[in-house]
Amino acid sequence: MLTDIEIAQKAELLPIGRIAERAGIEDRELERYGHYKAKVDLSIYDRVRDHGDGKLIYVTAINPTPAGEGKTCTAVGITEALGRLEENVMLCLREPSLGPTFGIKGGAAGGGYAQVLPMEDINLHFTGDIHAVGAAHNLLSAMVDNHIVKGNALGLDPTRVVWRRVMDMSDRQLRHIVTGLGGKSDGVPMESGFDITAASEIMAILCVADDLIDLKERLGRIVVGYTYEREPVTAHDLRAEGAMAMLLKDAIKPNLVQTLEGQPAFVHGGPFANIAHGNNSVIATRLALKLADYVVTEGGFGSELGMEKFLDIVGRASGITPDVVVLVATVRALKYHGGADELNEQDLDALSKGMANLTQHIGNIRDVYGLPVVVALNRFPTDTPEEVAYVLDQCAGMGVPAAESRVVAEGGAGGEELARLILSTAEAGGDFACAYPLDIPIEEKIERLARRVYRADGVVYTKQALRAIRRLKGCGFDSLPICVAKTQRSFTDIPQLRGAPSGWELNVRDVTVSAGAGFLVVLTGTIMTMPGLPAHPASEKMDILDDGTIVGLF
Repeated sequence: MLTDIEIAQKAELLPIGRIAERAGIEDRELERYGHYKAKVDLSIYDRVRDHGDGKLIYVTAINPTPAGEGKTCTAVGITEALGRLEENVMLCLREPSLGPTFGIKGGAAGGGYAQVLPMEDINLHFTGDIHAVGAAHNLLSAMVDNHIVKGNALGLDPTRVVWRRVMDMSDRQLRHIVTGLGGKSDGVPMESGFDITAASEIMAILCVADDLIDLKERLGRIVVGYTYEREPVTAHDLRAEGAMAMLLKDAIKPNLVQTLEGQPAFVHGGPFANIAHGNNSVIATRLALKLADYVVTEGGFGSELGMEKFLDIVGRASGITPDVVVLVATVRALKYHGGADELNEQDLDALSKGMANLTQHIGNIRDVYGLPVVVALNRFPTDTPEEVAYVLDQCAGMGVPAAESRVVAEGGAGGEELARLILSTAEAGGDFACAYPLDIPIEEKIERLARRVYRADGVVYTKQALRAIRRLKGCGFDSLPICVAKTQRSFTDIPQLRGAPSGWELNVRDVTVSAGAGFLVVLTGTIMTMPGLPAHPASEKMDILDDGTIVGLF
């Protein structure tokens, strides 16, 4: 089989105007970025506001192996399959970050014959949205430091500045730094650091904002630090939100591209699910629901991360609820959660033990959130017929519709059975409820999520976390939902604990506020907001040839 990039480079792309026409987007609403990608002007809402909403198909997964399990491929493949069934469908995905692209994962636009195109552009600078987020974030950083140097009228305590800097690259060396070294004219020495741009609160704001006005208001609510009296200081106090919104005036517009089989796709926004809320923009999803009968979207990592945050954070802000959840599983991931280290050989014993992970995810979707679920078994070449049959039989025994997905090797044709199951299940509906209400104390929200979704025995807090919670309550932030930053490898906060662990407690080391995005960030375990590169990053295999052809990009 050809590599992903070879498949992408051999594809016959349709002009973006044709894709827009298929989606019901008028030419005057397009802002073209070359022949095959475009932004959609937000004026389109004036035309489609009264259209009825389509059905939302939400794609999530079990806890993945370190290499991932093909959730994005499955989302793309379902879209292609629905297109083959002549359904009016659109896809909504997040934008890839350069950090993972050059780190462990390589490209992030799907794979095989289930990709969004143009793959090279999407995986690299695309339309510049992530860079715009970084520029807006670092402008605010500069204004914070400048305010302190130029008289500090707000009384901002340099030791309590919480607004760091960002860059769209994995660089562990920048996690903790000291700025302002040199003379008096070089600023005030302060401890600081860098996060990856996907972890910026501005990225989260971009993905929950309703429009430019809402974006600017949310930017103004960002807490950058605290005064000597421990009162919060916001971006609005620094009069920064206008300039920041100006830098984001194009980034807020959804990006239109296409699948390998010509279905329209919005690729917009890129927060990580293990350190942010992990879903594409509300603006893109809401617009797609006005334009299509079926919208396919995906959330980052497992259902206890991206999906939980979509339901408990994004859904509350937007009023959007999935009609059906597609849970992606793989034989190799189930064997991994059953304790196997060799994933390419048949191991029914490990597979049987690993089913506990799939079962817990199914239970969360059906019992905690009240949503219908379909299992998509993403087929790998090393899966044996016995292993595949075992998983499908187990799903049938739980009363869960399940089907193989062969979209990576076969495109939409390999997902038609799955697509038909999704269509019939979406019609059944559900009885949705969030995992916790907003009008309970912060500790109780964390406790409910830990016990109901992660299946922990309780929560343990550091002194720093307890102090932070008291401060946040005093500032009036206790009514916000919570966004847990934790490992994607496990239901727990310990990556090595596979399967469906019991008899453990969630360790909370700090709690911070993203007031503009509208949630509290609960930091657990050793999760980092600035990843590092692996021993042999994917970038080592990437190159550009003399004729401009890119190679090695996944």
